Amino acid sequence: MAIFDQKPKKTLRPSRKKGPLSRLPGGRNPLFGNVLMTVIIFIILIASYAFITDNNSNTQTISISQLAQDIIGGKVTEVAVSGDDLSVTYADKSVKSSKKEVASSLSQTLVNYGVTKEDLAKVNIAEKNSTGFTYWLINLAPFIFPILFIIFFLWFLSRQVKGAGMQAFTFGQSKARLTSPTDKKQRVTFKDVAGAKEAKEELSEIVDFLKNPKKFLDIGARIPKGILLMGAPGTGKTLLARAVAGEAGVAFFSISGSEFVEMFVGVGASRVRDLFSLAKQAAPAIIFMDEIDAVGRVRGSGMGGGNDEREQTLNQILVEMDGFEPNEKVIMMAATNRPDVLDPALLRPGRFDRRVTIDMPDREDREAILKVHSKEKPFGEDVNLRVIAERTPGFSGADLYSLMNEGAILAARENRTKITQYDLIRSIEKVMLGPERRSHILSKKEKEITAYHEAGHALVASVLPYADPVHKISIISRGRAAGYTLKLPIEERRLQSKNEFLDDIAVSLGGYVVEKKIFGDLTTGSSNDLQVSTALARDMVTKYGMSDKIGPIALEGTGGRTLFGRGVEEREYSEDVGKLIDSEVSKIMMDAFKKTETIITEKRSILDAIAKELIEAETLEREAFEKILIANGIIPKKKKDIEHQE
Repeated sequence: MAIFDQKPKKTLRPSRKKGPLSRLPGGRNPLFGNVLMTVIIFIILIASYAFITDNNSNTQTISISQLAQDIIGGKVTEVAVSGDDLSVTYADKSVKSSKKEVASSLSQTLVNYGVTKEDLAKVNIAEKNSTGFTYWLINLAPFIFPILFIIFFLWFLSRQVKGAGMQAFTFGQSKARLTSPTDKKQRVTFKDVAGAKEAKEELSEIVDFLKNPKKFLDIGARIPKGILLMGAPGTGKTLLARAVAGEAGVAFFSISGSEFVEMFVGVGASRVRDLFSLAKQAAPAIIFMDEIDAVGRVRGSGMGGGNDEREQTLNQILVEMDGFEPNEKVIMMAATNRPDVLDPALLRPGRFDRRVTIDMPDREDREAILKVHSKEKPFGEDVNLRVIAERTPGFSGADLYSLMNEGAILAARENRTKITQYDLIRSIEKVMLGPERRSHILSKKEKEITAYHEAGHALVASVLPYADPVHKISIISRGRAAGYTLKLPIEERRLQSKNEFLDDIAVSLGGYVVEKKIFGDLTTGSSNDLQVSTALARDMVTKYGMSDKIGPIALEGTGGRTLFGRGVEEREYSEDVGKLIDSEVSKIMMDAFKKTETIITEKRSILDAIAKELIEAETLEREAFEKILIANGIIPKKKKDIEHQE
């Protein structure tokens, strides 16, 4: 039982429609970014070329007559001839450029300007090859580079457009993820799956068929075409499907039901055809579809119209499963936690005719699962996984994995190299209720109300014979709860009796009664308790036939339709029966209220003792709580007491 903080809900404003430039975070368009980057590169290239040519143009240019005078004056040491261009080196190591006449040679030109042969003999005249690659590259670069850049720019744009256009043609291709049988890193076998003994025995036949199909075909047996894995979330349905493929050593195609549905009609059916085609080519193979209820819901509900994409996809799945031949070694596996909403055509013989139910793990299975998840974790000497398994009833395999991971995180956060039992105990509460909120400090009055509220739950649970024993009481905020009382059953139960339900409702009202009787006022902390207890009382009347006036009639199913995000039950009873149901629910709640009020009144001294200790310590473990009970004459529940009641 937990006392919850109630805060006003925030009103969410509708988001504005985004324009075409907001396809990336921050409103950036990828095509615009690529074009901008190309323009920037173009500008950098032009600037680099201008810088190089500018450096070359820093050389001083002189006339041919000035060159002749400098040669006569003995200032020139070398003249390099490259076509009509002259590079003149002076005695002071400076370099100047000049141009000679086109029609005549350099010597003839200089002689015409008065340079004697003796003066020419003092100058080193070198002829450079003016037809090499570098010469042509330098002269043609101003024309070639812009042309090449424009060609590259056009090619780049066409590639972007082509990539966007090709995506339109890949809509119909399957997006299934393939796990190859040769991939040792991703291979999962039955050894990696703890618990689920019956499910593994059921699926071992599928493994045997994939390994030795001839044995079945020779005797005329046909292996089921489809296997539907049903179970609560986190019970390991996907892991079991992967283990079947790993044990058989076949290709494993996995895809989610939601990946078939797109905005274009017919895409889902096309992807189904492509998926089955790939699986047949890779046979023997397993096709695994997770959350098949996304596309496999009952048809004809009227949602989506006649061309509903989901229904088209389901129709194609039904057709493909009918198309399996006896010798085609392709098996379809699917997982769902809502088998009640699936279309009957999926569940008929010849399609998903083998249904495997995966239950929540019991105590032995939980211990085995904890051992699997603890293989690579260093434990302290005080770790006892059996105790952890006993304190986690109702935990799924995913919850247990999260528990072990949180324990390792807590140890690492405190700079320890080994995980202790205390880390795992704290992780149980963190997975169930959320992290501690030490900063959520209660006032003195709120702390007192919370302590009495939780003490009321614990006291009533300790007095009533069919209630589960209390393992821990805390007034430290955790998640949304300002305080909580942890009750755990002494042993695993598959069935619950009417007396157990009635005691559970009375325990839920413990905090409500204490607030009203001790403080003369009520707080919002009892809201969750009232919701849970009222829903349980209604289920007793409408589902379990535990009402004397109404009798053995089931008036409500296990689920209803969804409309505007809320559940809608189809009521198949009259208004008079509805009034009778409300009357019976109210009677159950009022009887529980009176029972709880009597206990609180008679055991007021014990309530004060528990609340006082809770205010001082903030947390009471089972041993400390039972000492208070024994000191006040209440004997804590033991396993033998439960057996005696049964």
